Amino acid sequence: MGRRILLVDDEVAVLLTLKAVLEISGFEVDTAASAREGKSRLHTHEYNMVITDMRMESDAAGAEVIQAARAAAYRPAVALLTAFPVADEDWQEMGADKLLVKPVHTRILLEQIESLLDSHEAKLAKNGDTAQAKATAKQPAAAPVKKAAAKSVASGKKPVAKKLVAKAKKTVAKKQVKKSAKPSVAKKTVAKKPVVKKPAAKKAVAKKVAAKKSARKKTSSRK
Repeated sequence: MGRRILLVDDEVAVLLTLKAVLEISGFEVDTAASAREGKSRLHTHEYNMVITDMRMESDAAGAEVIQAARAAAYRPAVALLTAFPVADEDWQEMGADKLLVKPVHTRILLEQIESLLDSHEAKLAKNGDTAQAKATAKQPAAAPVKKAAAKSVASGKKPVAKKLVAKAKKTVAKKQVKKSAKPSVAKKTVAKKPVVKKPAAKKAVAKKVAAKKSARKKTSSRK
C-alpha cells in the first residue's frame, strides 16, 4: 500500500495536476478544495503527508489546515504550498515542515516530497523508540518473564508450563487406554480357548466295538 497524501488547494487545475503526478509516482492522493474540507478529511482519514495552499477562502486558511494536521494523533508531515514569498520563520511558526514554492518542476517537487517523508518517518521512528524505552523501564519486575514467554512463542517452542501440562495429559490418556483395553483382552482369551476334540482313531475303534456288541446280541437271540 502506497503512502497517502492530502492535497488542499482552491485551484482545481493545481489539484488535478498534482494529484496525477503523485499518483503516477505511487502515492495515494485525496484532494480538498478548501481549508474546511481539508480539516474534515484530516478528522476522518489518516495521511502520511499534508500539502496545503497558503491563501484560499481566507489568508489564514493554510495556517488553519496546518494546525489541524498538527493536532492529528497520527502526526503527518506538513508542507506549505504557495506562490507568494514567505519568510522562513513565518511558515515554521505555523508548524509546517517544508515550504514548496509554485510553480515548481515535477522532478524537483517529487524529490522534495520524498525527502520530507523520509526524514519525517525517521523522526517519528526515533521518537517512538524513546517512548517505548520509557514504557519498558516503568514495567514491573515480572516483565522479563513475559518477554521470555514471548520469545518462546516467536521461536515456535512451547513454554515449560505448557509442556508439563501436555505431558501429564498424555500420561493420563495412556492409563485410561490400558484400563479400557484389559477387559477386552480377557474376553478374547476366553473366546479363544481350544475345544477338546476326540481323535478320529478313537471314534473308529468305538464304532467297531459297538458293532461287535450288536452282532453278539443278535447271535445270542437266535440261539
